[in-house]
Parts: sequence; C-alpha cells; structure tokens
Amino acid sequence: MNVETPDRERSIVDTRTAITELICRSALTLDEKRFDAYLELCDPAYVYRITAYSPEIRKDMIWLEHEKPALKTLFANLPRHNSDQSPMTRHVCVYTVTMSEDGSRADVVSTVQAYRTTLDGGATELFAVGKLYDTVKLGADGPKLLDRSVRLDTRMLGIGYHIPL
Repeated sequence: MNVETPDRERSIVDTRTAITELICRSALTLDEKRFDAYLELCDPAYVYRITAYSPEIRKDMIWLEHEKPALKTLFANLPRHNSDQSPMTRHVCVYTVTMSEDGSRADVVSTVQAYRTTLDGGATELFAVGKLYDTVKLGADGPKLLDRSVRLDTRMLGIGYHIPL
C-alpha cells in the first residue's frame, strides 16, 4: 500500500503546478514574441519539433526540428523573413503530468489551439489545433523544457508564419 505523507503530497502538487506554469509560460512568451524569455525556459539540451500526419502519403511529416542553438538562430533571423505579422494567441490546456520514478523528469501532454488576429480588420480565426508532448527536466533550479513535440491536426497553415507553436 502506497501511503503519501502530507509533505510528499504537497511536494507533488507543487511540482505539478510548477510544470503546468512552465508549459503555459512557454505559450505566453511566444505570444508576446519574447523569444529570449522562451529559450530561458528550456534546458541546454532542448529539442523542438512540429509534426503532422498526412493521410495522403500515409506518413508523418516533420515540419520543423531544431535544437536550442538552432532555435536561437531562427528567432534572431525572424526580422529578415517575409512573415505574417498578425498576432497569435495560444491556448494551452495541460491534460496529464506523469513523473518519472526517480523524480528527475516528467512527461506532459497538453492540447494547444492557436488563434490568429489579422492586422487588416482585426478578425480572429483559428490557426492550428494539436497536442504538445513535452518532456520536462526537474531540478533544483526549477522545471525546464527538455523536449517538445508539437503534433498538429491542422495541416494547412498558409504561408509566412515562422514562429514555433
């Protein structure tokens, strides 16, 4: 029988809260285009990818896959891209947080919906829907994103959008 002590139970709740805040903060920093703040939420070994399944070719498509240094370069080069400047709002809902046995990591599954508000007219539309599969490193300095796999249901994003979801 596994009996949790009040202190251990509180610690688990605190850890889950910190992880949830990390996931939500990552969306907020991207919404605000504060890319340095986003990268501060990431472990040095961070890997980011966006994938989608294509029923037409019956395969997964990898749309973007970068380690942290390459993401930093991508963010630095964004002003040079001909990009859609419409603001994005990401809505994230954390579904599950599963901690490893040794307490060093957690696997997190969340849903994400991204909305785009056009600059010409201010109409808001749903841009993309999918799930976030995050691995979070737990340590003395707080949780850090170690790996994020964005699995999109949406496959038609249009042109000119270069910021990770």
